[in-house]
Amino acid sequence: MSDAPKLGRKAKELFLGKSLNLKDTSIFHNLSLVAFFAWVGLGSDGLSSSCYGPAEAYLALGEHTFLAIFVGLASVLTIFVISASYSQIIELFPSGGGGYVVASKLLNPTLGMVSGCALMVDYVLTITLSVASGADALFSFLPLAWEMYKLPTAVLGVLLLIVLNLRGVKESVTALVPIFMVFVITHAVAIVYGLTSHLGNLPAVIARTTADVHVAQSQLGMMGMFLLILRAYSMGAGTYTGLEAVSNGLAILREPKVQTGKRTMTYMAVSLSVTVMGLILTYILFDVAEMKGKTLNAVLFETIAQGWGAPGHVFVLVTLISEAAILFVAAQTGFLDGPRVLANMAMDRWFPTRFAMLSDRLVTQKGILVMGGAALVLMVLTHGSVELLIVLYSINVFITFVLSQLGMVRHWLGADKGEPHRKKGLALNGLGLVLCSFILITVTSVKFFEGGWATLLVTGAVAALAIIIRRHYDKTWTMLKELDKLIPVAESDTRFLAGAGDCAMSGAADPVCDPNAKTAVVLVNGYNGLGMHTLLSIQRLFTGEFKNFVFVQVGMVDAGVFKGVEEMESLKSHIQADLDRYVRFVRSRGLHAEGLSSVGVDVVEEVVKLTPEIRRRFPKAIFFGGQLVFASDTFFTRMLHNYIVFAVQRQLYREGVAFVIMPIRV
Repeated sequence: MSDAPKLGRKAKELFLGKSLNLKDTSIFHNLSLVAFFAWVGLGSDGLSSSCYGPAEAYLALGEHTFLAIFVGLASVLTIFVISASYSQIIELFPSGGGGYVVASKLLNPTLGMVSGCALMVDYVLTITLSVASGADALFSFLPLAWEMYKLPTAVLGVLLLIVLNLRGVKESVTALVPIFMVFVITHAVAIVYGLTSHLGNLPAVIARTTADVHVAQSQLGMMGMFLLILRAYSMGAGTYTGLEAVSNGLAILREPKVQTGKRTMTYMAVSLSVTVMGLILTYILFDVAEMKGKTLNAVLFETIAQGWGAPGHVFVLVTLISEAAILFVAAQTGFLDGPRVLANMAMDRWFPTRFAMLSDRLVTQKGILVMGGAALVLMVLTHGSVELLIVLYSINVFITFVLSQLGMVRHWLGADKGEPHRKKGLALNGLGLVLCSFILITVTSVKFFEGGWATLLVTGAVAALAIIIRRHYDKTWTMLKELDKLIPVAESDTRFLAGAGDCAMSGAADPVCDPNAKTAVVLVNGYNGLGMHTLLSIQRLFTGEFKNFVFVQVGMVDAGVFKGVEEMESLKSHIQADLDRYVRFVRSRGLHAEGLSSVGVDVVEEVVKLTPEIRRRFPKAIFFGGQLVFASDTFFTRMLHNYIVFAVQRQLYREGVAFVIMPIRV
């Protein structure tokens, strides 16, 4: 190996880590997350929303701040309803997939695609808004002259998270645990102290709340007061973003996945509910008011620690820094779930199939780069403006919420009436559908002309692209199915390979192998028309030349396969069955044939690994691979198809190995 490749490999290992071994049977256990780490990695988005969600709802009430108690109670109810409904989704879809899979399976694939596109745009916004908010909070402690460095810092933050996630899920989450725990502890101390120090004022608080209700009713009327509460409730919609994350990321959880997922949902629901309600109550108890240049939480913590002296200043500083830091951590949810949603949609052919592939660190590398790249573009276009980003935020996740709840309602309506959880599930998802629909309609109408239209436009554009891609794949699939008609024709044709030698059609189960004879090494991807067409083309162009046939198939371990040991074993069994059919077909024609298989994340690398042994055994081996040829070769077709045989040919060319590509027109 030359110095350049060695240097490149060492640099890669330094930043991203060494390749992981798929043959290690404990790898799924070692890379999966227990409930606590899942709470950190997937729950940080929801918990970080307490930095702005409750404040938005509180400020939306204007002078009628005591009505915030009702908003807080409604928020807690919504959190538990959404969490409980997603726990049901986890039970119903234990392999994961969240809102995309729910809508696809329980409604229809097109609505599932819309749900998935909305989620992906939401996760890009999650990354961008979280990092931008964290940069805002961080620079609020620094001199105003340093403001020019805020955007570069935010960009650097996204780049750092990209690198962390390219290294692997568990490594990225573990590195963020201290930040998450500091946030939880400092906010728990502030809320507990704020509430216990005012326990004696509870009767007064109740009295003032009652008085505020009467004043609001006299000024606004009963309906006006109710609408004000509903508006404030919907303005705090950012509070609920992130609750869907566990069902989307179920594949990365520790076995038993369902129990781990439900436990994680409980952690998320309880921690978020306590934080939201605790903050709203302390806002009221300390009569917190908006101050220019400070978040409402900053005003609250400074008021709470006002009489603590120097320790109080330290506490406020640590608490606010933890808020800034957890906003960076919250971006992790976008990196964990965004690429996974993209991979699920890629496996269903809504997006290029390459987005379902894994890197040698067993992460969806291309998905991480797409989500991070989109977040960087959005960060630069908006100049990291939290005010603008927050307008774009929270609409899309409620599209998914509504479709998920609608799908579950349909599921329960169609379930057997004897199903023990049917009534409970129908009531829960029905309530969730009503709440989420109300919030979606309200937030969209309020934020539409403020910039919300841009989010819907982008989501619509992504959905339109998905439809175009799916149509291309469907058309290609139809043409490939036409090729499959070759299989029964070839199997019934006794003339196939008849000119191969005296032993042709002799009926020998396994003709004697002559390793010094010419050998055709055929790369296949399943027992299908594409592989059979390649075999027929070899016979047509090189009649009687080859006495041995070696079929090589590499099983691609993608996001759909890398879920557990059972999926891996199923892939291996499927590959072996395909190879056995090729071997039986050629042997029945009186020629030697055998199959070689491997599984991995990189087909080219696996083929290269098998090549030396094949060449050692068969010195006169020539490699063959079939490649689809489209009527017009465009950037679009190159993006949607991997052209692996060309990559294999280039790699084997460097090794001095003959590789012939057999064109197959479609």
